[in-house]
Amino acid sequence: MISFVKGKKLSELFFKELIKPSLKKLYPNLKYSAGLLGPGSDVIGFDTERSMDHDWGPRILLFLSKKDINKKTEISKVFSRELPYEFRGFSTHFTPLDKKGVKVAKKINKGIIRHRIEIYSIEYFFKEYLHFDINKKISIYDWLIFPEHKLLTISEGNVFHDDLELNKKLARFKYYPRDVWLYLLECQWKRISQEEHFMGRCGELNDEIGSKIVATRLVKDIMRLCFLMERKYTPYIKWFGTGFSKLKSAKELKPILNKILRANNWKKREKYLSKAYEYLAKLHNSLKITKPLKTTVEQFHDRPFLVINGKLFAQEIKKQIKDKRIKAIKLEIGSINQFCDSTDVVESNTQKFKAVYR
Repeated sequence: MISFVKGKKLSELFFKELIKPSLKKLYPNLKYSAGLLGPGSDVIGFDTERSMDHDWGPRILLFLSKKDINKKTEISKVFSRELPYEFRGFSTHFTPLDKKGVKVAKKINKGIIRHRIEIYSIEYFFKEYLHFDINKKISIYDWLIFPEHKLLTISEGNVFHDDLELNKKLARFKYYPRDVWLYLLECQWKRISQEEHFMGRCGELNDEIGSKIVATRLVKDIMRLCFLMERKYTPYIKWFGTGFSKLKSAKELKPILNKILRANNWKKREKYLSKAYEYLAKLHNSLKITKPLKTTVEQFHDRPFLVINGKLFAQEIKKQIKDKRIKAIKLEIGSINQFCDSTDVVESNTQKFKAVYR
């Protein structure tokens, strides 16, 4: 039985022990960059043994210059002939894309290897993955429509060799510019403010299903707010909870959020939601982006529901935004990941959604 190794480490070893020596020998003057970024749980370090069943194994992305990209087919064929059938016990051969759109490592002992050395120009990769011209300036509208999980898999990518200054290009995506970040924070607090009193109202009507649904939505919004406050991109939904667990705020908040989800009546949910809100308010104040705000829950107007009044936090954050283009955005909906959770949408060319901000 082969011992599992994280895909990121496997890819780095694959490059250093096989790919790099071969390129040096066969193409000594070739300028290139190589690494692991883009789609895949291995890119963000969340892969496990279960991940080995598809799109996982010895692989790298190899980037060639515009001048050398015409060598792509030739280089790919060389590796198909020259690679060993296994690397550290893992097959270097993969099946074609199946009906589910995945590739699976498959052991062979003869024939041509269908490897996962994917060759791109840097420009083509960003055009395909982010639908963005990497040679252009990133506008505030680009930041708002970039799917956040893709920003994560770019910023968390590893570069093993870098003649083409790929790292310099990746650094542009490290995190949102300050005023974009403030706008996203504002909109996230507003989301909470719009529903924080509904959980109790549903419960008061003996609508337990409705109360649980609202509470669950609020838990998700609280978690997303924590990612924003800690300046971390949120991962794809499958890894949302795993990514949250790695945040500093999770140590205190995770047990509270679990109690909200397990609560069997709305009063208990309100008790633990109140603790979560108060923690968020203190965390907000620690950022020192607004004047200190109240950190205790209060009654929602004259109704018997406890809230933190997220609208106040949103209003105060909005005052700190200086960029006129962001201040001119009429809809306080945030990024595409804040106003839409459709996989088909966020995996599509999201450039068309710029129009909603103008």
